[in-house]
Amino acid sequence: MSSGLRLMHVHAHPDDESSKGAASTAKYVAEGVDVHVVTCTGGERGSILNPKMDRPDVLANITEIRRQEMDRAREILGVRQDWLGFVDSGWPEGDPKPPLPEGCFALVPVEEAAEPLVRLIRDFKPHVMTTYDENGGYPHPDHVMCHKVSVAAFEAAGDPDRYPEAGEPWQPLKLYYHHSFHRERTQALHDAMVARGLESPYAERLAEWKPDPVHAARITTRVPCAEYFPLRDRALLAHATQIDPEGAWFACPLEVHQEAWPTEDYELARSLVDVETPEDDLFAGVREALATMKS
Repeated sequence: MSSGLRLMHVHAHPDDESSKGAASTAKYVAEGVDVHVVTCTGGERGSILNPKMDRPDVLANITEIRRQEMDRAREILGVRQDWLGFVDSGWPEGDPKPPLPEGCFALVPVEEAAEPLVRLIRDFKPHVMTTYDENGGYPHPDHVMCHKVSVAAFEAAGDPDRYPEAGEPWQPLKLYYHHSFHRERTQALHDAMVARGLESPYAERLAEWKPDPVHAARITTRVPCAEYFPLRDRALLAHATQIDPEGAWFACPLEVHQEAWPTEDYELARSLVDVETPEDDLFAGVREALATMKS
């Protein structure tokens, strides 16, 4: 049954929708929320990270294969999904790093790149949007660009003077940034594994990862969704070129993860409704505002 609520996730590549916020997505879908995933690029330049998929035939057809993977993940999560149509910028390596490829997403002017997203926002009319913070979650050029485009579109979509040919104005009420992979969570998973006599894959990383209380304080919203972690994992595995079933994504046993860190975490970046933080619901304040409007 539809709740009448609408949620839009804006991601850089196919697989990001499954590695960031997928369990809370599944939770909201189960509650009747209409969820729309926007994928900015086709992931054409993404590395093949699953050894079993690192084959010449896969590499030769990577664009189509990554679209097929997205189709499977979309069906598993129960969302609708659209492509913005930009080309993956790749991950530049070297010192100094080489210039980005001509025509890639990260080199498109933000004003231009925001137009198709504004069009989708005005068509879908989300109450809440999510994207990445100003660092992209991690500094991939496409993730940083996804942040810029999402913020620009959030701010422009409700303005009748901006992109007047992109549909009737619609203003989303809240904008969140994903904080999926932060130190507090990683420490909790590590401690839980050690307590159970399991070998933790996080020890070396934690030794080099200095606590950052300022960054940790940015998390405002923790959505309980542990019961949907199995569905999240199924969506992840649909991206077979990116996810190794025997790799780091699944190093922490499911039941340990569910007990040690049962939430997915966000930062409330913009809100046009009254809220009190901390929150446990992306629609906190929105539900009340919509109920007031109806009454």
